[in-house]
Amino acid sequence: MDDARQVLDAALAKALEIGQPMNVAVVDAGAHLVTFARQDGAILASIDIATRKARTAALMRMTTAQVGEAAQPGAPLYGIEGTNGGLVVFGGGIPLTRDGEVVGAIGVSAGSVEQDTEVAEAGVSALP
Repeated sequence: MDDARQVLDAALAKALEIGQPMNVAVVDAGAHLVTFARQDGAILASIDIATRKARTAALMRMTTAQVGEAAQPGAPLYGIEGTNGGLVVFGGGIPLTRDGEVVGAIGVSAGSVEQDTEVAEAGVSALP
């Protein structure tokens, strides 16, 4: 995905703007890591979480927040977070789409779920 760096840079810029250091991962449509950055001060545990958010969004073809809703007890995807090496079921992972097709995904972690989602959305908006 040639545009991965553009997506990453836009997300990192948003993180700087809101004053929250972040870990940002971008994967291709097959959920393979294409690019990653950790800003100084971003929590180390979130390195894995950001990558898993991106993988989850690419594999499931939906946001991690949507996966979380579908993974609640009694919902159709209950328990799915234990599959595929561990999926993430809270916000901050968003598919990257072009012409209705998923071409990759971004995952952001180290802030609140709202901050992670805001930064991820900034990355998504930079996809040409």
